[in-house]
Amino acid sequence: MQPFWHQLLDGLRQTPPLEFIAVVAGIASVYFSRKENILLYPVGLVNTIIYIYLSLQGHLYGEASVNLYYTIMSIYGWLLWSRRNTQHEHTLHISYSTAAQWLHQLAFFAAFYIGLFAALTWLQQAFAPDAIPWADAFASATAYTGMWLMARKKVESWYWWIATNIASMPLYFVKGYAFTSVQYFVFLIMAVLGLLEWRRRVSQQRAGKATL
Repeated sequence: MQPFWHQLLDGLRQTPPLEFIAVVAGIASVYFSRKENILLYPVGLVNTIIYIYLSLQGHLYGEASVNLYYTIMSIYGWLLWSRRNTQHEHTLHISYSTAAQWLHQLAFFAAFYIGLFAALTWLQQAFAPDAIPWADAFASATAYTGMWLMARKKVESWYWWIATNIASMPLYFVKGYAFTSVQYFVFLIMAVLGLLEWRRRVSQQRAGKATL
């Protein structure tokens, strides 16, 4: 059996151009989200559309559904982030979730996890024996939750992205998408930085209001 690094390097050398484009677009979109830049949505659409195709090829049906959801939520988030008031100021700002919103998030995650796990287990038994229901469902459900909260500029979105990235690294690696697993490692680092950045911005917003 090849050492991990040999498998990784072999996988990177065999990365098809389409996967490479998707990875670059994905990293760029996470960078833009960290900077609260609306470009995250058009750039992110390039990533999600390509990964719908790649996930279906790799029998990662949960991840395919995630990327379809990303595509829809990118359009939704794009609209929310674009809203301005009569003074042409953005109306949506970074904020923390309330206790009630945390409960909604957990319920949202649980509902998607249970539904995806059941669907993926059926797919595994029916015609996709190499599917990994529990891991695919977890990565997918955390990503659903993170994307929903990102569209609403909630700081907690980054916690869900961190969980998604940790779960997705081994999931894609065992499916032969080595470059994508590296992408999720980069995403993990960027998610931690994004969390720190958004927390800093909320502190600045509060400090600014306190001086008014």
